[in-house]
Amino acid sequence: MDLDTGEVRVLRLIGAHEVGKAINPSNCRQQVEGALGMGFGYGLMEECLWEQGRMLNADFLITAVPTALDSPRMEVFLVEEPHPQGPFGAKGVGEMALAPTAPAIANAVYDACGVRICDLP
Repeated sequence: MDLDTGEVRVLRLIGAHEVGKAINPSNCRQQVEGALGMGFGYGLMEECLWEQGRMLNADFLITAVPTALDSPRMEVFLVEEPHPQGPFGAKGVGEMALAPTAPAIANAVYDACGVRICDLP
């Protein structure tokens, strides 16, 4: 983090997620990586601008979303605990990595400089 400008650079994202039984581990990792990327974008880049209830930047030409060049290195660890009611012990992976990513970035900013971030862009 640059204390003069407030610029934040995320160098690495690590996700460890309990997935039940990973029937296709590569697919599970890719799903978690995608959610980490979405959370990274929510946490640092994707600002919604509104005026009188109308979104001013409702397309990708105006709204900044992360590209492969913006994304940090990602590491994914799958924690397997077969679910007794899931098919073959699996759980839905979905976007579970999305929820904690932006708050984790905000906490890293707090640890780095003591400023508490309470709102997404």
